[in-house]
Amino acid sequence: MTSTDRRWPRDFKERLTHPLPGPADMIRGLREGGFEARTSDAVMLPFRQDGLIPVADGQGAITWAGHASFVIRMAGRCVLADPVWSTRIPGVRKRLTPIGLPWEQLPRVDAVVISHNHYDHLDAPTIERLPRDTPILVPGGLGEWFTRRRFTEVIELDWWESATVGSLTFDFVPSHHWSRRGVFDSCRSLWGGWVITDPAGLRVYHAGDTGYGHWFREIGERYPGIELSMLPIGAYAPRAMLKPVHMDPEEAVAAHGDLGARLLATMHWASFMLSAEPLLEPLQRVRAAWTASGRPLSDLLDLPVGGSAVFDRVS
Repeated sequence: MTSTDRRWPRDFKERLTHPLPGPADMIRGLREGGFEARTSDAVMLPFRQDGLIPVADGQGAITWAGHASFVIRMAGRCVLADPVWSTRIPGVRKRLTPIGLPWEQLPRVDAVVISHNHYDHLDAPTIERLPRDTPILVPGGLGEWFTRRRFTEVIELDWWESATVGSLTFDFVPSHHWSRRGVFDSCRSLWGGWVITDPAGLRVYHAGDTGYGHWFREIGERYPGIELSMLPIGAYAPRAMLKPVHMDPEEAVAAHGDLGARLLATMHWASFMLSAEPLLEPLQRVRAAWTASGRPLSDLLDLPVGGSAVFDRVS
């Protein structure tokens, strides 16, 4: 079963909340220090392979495989979010930390969600490892990429649309970002995040990649009771260029508040060198911002790569 016969627009540029960076932005970024951090701190990046920890009935669990890749377990189901199990992706150096969970330790994957088609979120070698009957949920315009690879259950959604796979409900929601995979396909497919809800009402949100903006408050209003948000905190420097599409740690804490979520799991740092901020700075800044917000430190899941955490419904 696929939903890829739907007619989508030629591109989604009208969904952009900020113009795409141009040559002048690139030159300014280079003048501000370029796009690579020092590698000397890489040996201090947090890593700990917890594996898949036990989950009781009514609970959920996440395991951070690195970057934006999470193994999400809810209601007895296993979902991969933006799975990248490769040690290298096009255009950047080899991984700074090992992959957080060996592929062989994964249970059967019941669904995969993709936020957008950038190489650090959609990794072809990882996708090739999946059985072709794995349900794949993708943004509008991206389904053909999967059907060409012979996947048989591909579900394309527009913003605010929903699908059910097994016992889980998946809602595709907006983000402040963009898409491109080749030279001439800017914004030909959509971008966004995913709200996942189990039959008991346990709800999580994976933001994919995004700048800070108005969408977070609307997502929180439409999907109340988000227990856990997975938000990016890295790849934000040089700031003048990346602010529209990548949150910094303080903005991630603000977005978490807009969502009305309880637990924050950090991501999109400590794996690939995509930008110029010091490698450990995202963790230091998100902890400071979280403390300044007055929230309990126990609600900040600043996991090491490979770390796992269990959560349940409190509200």
